[in-house]
Amino acid sequence: MKYFNYIMIVLGAIVAIYAKTGTEQNQYILIGGIVLLMVGIYRISKTIPSKNEDEDLNNDEN
Repeated sequence: MKYFNYIMIVLGAIVAIYAKTGTEQNQYILIGGIVLLMVGIYRISKTIPSKNEDEDLNNDEN
């Protein structure tokens, strides 16, 4: 499942770049690529623990 997030990011970036390079830009494809990119980044960022959680746990113990 972890690799799925990275695939979404890469695929979204490729689609967004592809939509941007054409002479006749298709905005729907560009938006779709950006959405894939952002969803992939969001899903990865959910797995990163917060720095504040560690500080809160240490303060509660004291």
